[in-house]
Amino acid sequence: MYTSPMDITGSDIVGFVGVAFVVGTYFLSQIGRMEVREPLYPALNGVGAIFILFSLMHTFNAASFVIEFFWLGISLVGFIRAMMMRASKTDD
Repeated sequence: MYTSPMDITGSDIVGFVGVAFVVGTYFLSQIGRMEVREPLYPALNGVGAIFILFSLMHTFNAASFVIEFFWLGISLVGFIRAMMMRASKTDD
């Protein structure tokens, strides 16, 4: 089904911002401008996943929900690991 630009909702915009976070952080990591082991990378990915999940609450798609759910979980693991690594560096 075609959606015209006039049919874009607030939840769509939140989803687009989430996509920008996820794709943007990945792009920055690939060009060497963002370090994936730093907490900012998984944090932005997690926020992006949350924003996309929010948009999916309004326009549900099962496959997208599943991948974003896992993306959020993996981002949480990465964020916790990054914070633990940062804490161990300050203990030295």
